[in-house]
Order: sequence, then C-alpha cells, then structure tokens
Amino acid sequence: MDVIQHLKSKINDLHLWSKEVVLKRNEFLIRPGAIEKHIYFIEEGTIRAYIEDEGEEQVIRFAYPNSIFTALDSFLTGKPTLFYLQAIKHCRVKGVEKNAFNDLMQSSEENARLYLMMLQELVVQQMEREIDLLTTSPMERYKRVLERSPHLFQEIPSKHIASYLRMTPETLSRVKKS
Repeated sequence: MDVIQHLKSKINDLHLWSKEVVLKRNEFLIRPGAIEKHIYFIEEGTIRAYIEDEGEEQVIRFAYPNSIFTALDSFLTGKPTLFYLQAIKHCRVKGVEKNAFNDLMQSSEENARLYLMMLQELVVQQMEREIDLLTTSPMERYKRVLERSPHLFQEIPSKHIASYLRMTPETLSRVKKS
C-alpha cells in the first residue's frame, strides 16, 4: 500500500487542502525561525531541507513528487524550525493545516495506522541515513544512495548530493568516476 497516496486521496475526498504554493527555483517554502503549521504534498518539483552550520549548508533530506514534506521539527513541536526548505527547481506543493491533518489522523483506527506507517517509514529512512553517515566510506554512501534513490542523480545538482552525502563535490566526482 502506498501510504502517501492513500493519505492524499483521503485529504482530496475531504477537501482539506488549505494552501497551494508555487515556488520558483531557489525560493524558500520556510526558513529558520518560522513555525510550520502545514504538512505538504509535493505535486511537482524537488525540495531540499537543509541547515546552516558555521556558514556551510548541510542537506538533510530531499522531497520529490508524490512525497510528503514539512519542517518536521516545528510541525511536531510547534516551536520555530531550524531548517530551510528550498525549491531546487520549480515546485508546486499542496498543504494541509496541522490541526486538520491531526484531526484526520485521529478520526479512525485506519487513519491512525496510516500515520504510524508513515512515521515508521520516516524513522527507518533516517536511521539508515545515520548509519551510512557514521559507518561507511564515501564510496559506500554513494552506492547505497544510488541503490535506494537512483532518481536522485537525475533530479538533484551534484553540489546538493555531495552535501547530503557529507563529502565535497570533488570527492563525489571522483567517487562517481570510480
């Protein structure tokens, strides 16, 4: 079962969309300090989530069409986010207000189960990424990401992929060649 599509279908049926945003390349959906009050479904385009650390961008995640995305730290806690959410290329996203989304997720056992499945997928993805970053060589990180997300290399500029893999663009270029 495609959890994201199932959730999106329920939101469509109940007319819960409260926001539609079109972003040009490099425009921001959210910046640090803002409080995120929506969860978004990517209709088209690609978005990156990143933080700045000592003036350097550290890419944390990417979102593609048919995925769900938000500044999760702020969405869950109601506190200001630490993240930038920026369009890598032209994007169209639809948003559901946090309270409406939470009400939907709590309205039935099936919806609660879908929400749990979605969160579990996110946690597993994040754990795999952390393990990759902490225990593997640049070559192994590259291979694992290529295996898990081959479309990444068609959608995302190399400098962002390098940041995501915690290597320099030059190292990524050498790894790709070998």
